[in-house]
Amino acid sequence: MSKADIGLIGLAVMGENLVMNMESKGFTVAVYNRSTDKVKNFVEGRAKGKNIIGAYSIQELVDSLKAPRKIMLMVKAGQPVDDFIDLLIPYLSKGDIIIDGGNSHFPDTTRRTKYVEEKGMLYIGTGVSGGEEGALTGPSIMPGGSPAAWPSVKPILQAISAKVEDGSPCCDWVGENGAGHFVKMVHNGIEYGDMQLICEAYQLMRDLLGMSADEMHEVFKEWNKGELDSYLVEITRDILAYKDTDGKPIVDKILDTAGQKGTGKWTGIAALDEGVPLTLIGEAVFARCLSAIKDERVIASKVLSGPKPKFEGDKKAFIEDIKNALYASKIVSYAQGYTLMSAAAATYGWNLNYGGIALMWRGGCIIRSVFLGKIKEAFDKNPGLTNLLLDPFFKEKVEACQASWRRVTAAALTNGIPVPAFTTALCYYDGYRSEFLPANLLQAQRDYFGAHTYERLDKPRKEFYHTNWTGRGGSTSASTYIV
Repeated sequence: MSKADIGLIGLAVMGENLVMNMESKGFTVAVYNRSTDKVKNFVEGRAKGKNIIGAYSIQELVDSLKAPRKIMLMVKAGQPVDDFIDLLIPYLSKGDIIIDGGNSHFPDTTRRTKYVEEKGMLYIGTGVSGGEEGALTGPSIMPGGSPAAWPSVKPILQAISAKVEDGSPCCDWVGENGAGHFVKMVHNGIEYGDMQLICEAYQLMRDLLGMSADEMHEVFKEWNKGELDSYLVEITRDILAYKDTDGKPIVDKILDTAGQKGTGKWTGIAALDEGVPLTLIGEAVFARCLSAIKDERVIASKVLSGPKPKFEGDKKAFIEDIKNALYASKIVSYAQGYTLMSAAAATYGWNLNYGGIALMWRGGCIIRSVFLGKIKEAFDKNPGLTNLLLDPFFKEKVEACQASWRRVTAAALTNGIPVPAFTTALCYYDGYRSEFLPANLLQAQRDYFGAHTYERLDKPRKEFYHTNWTGRGGSTSASTYIV
């Protein structure tokens, strides 16, 4: 029997769809699942008559593969990945490749790359974005790990990935050890931000303008034809039009408590570790946390008072303002996400291709949008760009949207409608463009109570001073350090 090009472990919906995608591109795939009845059902059902080989043990799976063997894990992140690595290693040979396609935390991927390489094998941790449909028809794929593994897996991963207009694959090498999963983590964080911004636009239309789901459907339909054209705006358009069996919008019947799997939280923690102000994604995570305490909010709604939303003005013009506020806030979210990737690259020694990452996100993934093409252009023109807000295109766009952005946040706050992502994006913008912030007072406070020292405007940087503020503190200062 001819041997398979690649093996895949984990026949849940993403795993199955990736196998079907690989087979449709001309590859023979061997499959294994811990509960082997899934293998039997798959090869005798959906995979029947296709170049898909069922394996009922790890040894059978490994024996069915061409060298160097390539085995992709599509299993739950965490301990199951480590368990399968340890199950596989005794059967593998030098140069064989293990690929983790799950949503693993990047430090785990860094640790696993080192562990597998020490055993003589190669390791790839790759982000896969696009959900069930993307897995089947072409996802965005973000591989990192052992560079020596890339030439062997590149033909398969690029063949199954989404393609942009010119045929370029939404898949390229990201960097060593945990780089691929780090970029996927930031992708997911930006996804949190995009979703929260859209939800805030929706709430303003619903609660301040009193619009119905059908009216909002028309707005999102129109937005998806222009600069906000994206997968998330597109599905929001479709969701708002979807009716329940009684003919009423199903969105109005869904409980307002959001779930999360942790990747947004990881992005926020990474930003805190790097000292990067990732404020919008942080607020998007906390907005989900606030939504989750539904019972508490119901009680609070009966106790705590606030203004009753009342809109007086040009409704059509305000909808345009919301669109502009959404676009400007989205620019800030991506600017912050790219700043985080840049800081992490310096910390971990990764050579990230920022334009290439935008290209990988242009198709197949959940945050795919026309907007990403502009990010690629920005980094192509200036690979050393420190912040997207400084790119001429994005600078001009934010400035054009700025009056709308301020009107929307002011109206929301005046009417008691929470828009944490819109407001934190605007505060970041205003903070970033400020030559002077009040941190001079903060440093004085730190020096007053802890002798933490400060730098002076009239002296060279990196010279530190301490003031005996009370006359009782003496001249001894604490050592100067930044966590």
